Amino acid sequence: MLPKWLIIGHCARQGWRTVDLLRPDVVYQLSLRLGASYEATSRTLERYKLINQSQREDLLKIKPRVLKADLLRDYRPADYKGDVWLLTERDQAGHIDGSRNDLFVVRLEERSASGYLWNFDQLEATGFALLRDMRESDDLEGIGSPVVRRVTAAPEDGPTGRLELQECRPWQTDASIAKLGLDFDLSGPEEIGLSRAERRQMLEAA
Repeated sequence: MLPKWLIIGHCARQGWRTVDLLRPDVVYQLSLRLGASYEATSRTLERYKLINQSQREDLLKIKPRVLKADLLRDYRPADYKGDVWLLTERDQAGHIDGSRNDLFVVRLEERSASGYLWNFDQLEATGFALLRDMRESDDLEGIGSPVVRRVTAAPEDGPTGRLELQECRPWQTDASIAKLGLDFDLSGPEEIGLSRAERRQMLEAA
C-alpha cells in the first residue's frame, strides 16, 4: 500500500495541486515516481479521498499507452512496453527507478536569448541516445523571452548512473545558471512489465 505522505511529498516536489490529480498525465507521472501502476495509483488516490469514485473512473478510461504517445508527440517507438518519463527542473536531486525500455522527455526552460543553452552532450556522455531535440516558446510575442528545450532520449549503456545537465554559455561552461542532476537505476525487469521499484514493493509486502 502506498503511504499518503509519499504521494503528498511527490506532489509538493512537482508543484501538483489536488485539482491536478484529475489530470491523467499527472497521475501517470506520479505513478512512475511511486513505482506503481497507473491503475493502482488512481485507486490509491480515491482511497485517500484525494479524488472521488467518478473521478477515478474517468482517469481509468484513459490508457497509459495514450498518455505515452501524447508525451512523445511525433516520435513513435517500436512498441509502448516501456514507460515515458517527463523530467523537469523539479526533478533536481531526484531518483529514477525504471527499466531499459523506458524513454525520457526532458523539458527545461532555456534562456537562449541571453546565450545560455542546456548542454545535452552531457546526456549522451551519460549513456543516453538523443531521439528528438526541439525548442518551443510559451510566449511567441515576447522578444528575448525564455524558450522551452524539449529533448527525447533513450538509454543505451549501463543500467545505473547519474545524469548531470547544466545550462550555461558555451564559452563559460564553468558558470552555469541552472542544473538538473539525478540518479537513475534502469535495471528493472522488462519481461513482466514491472519497474524495479514496483517489484521491490511487492517483495516488501510479501
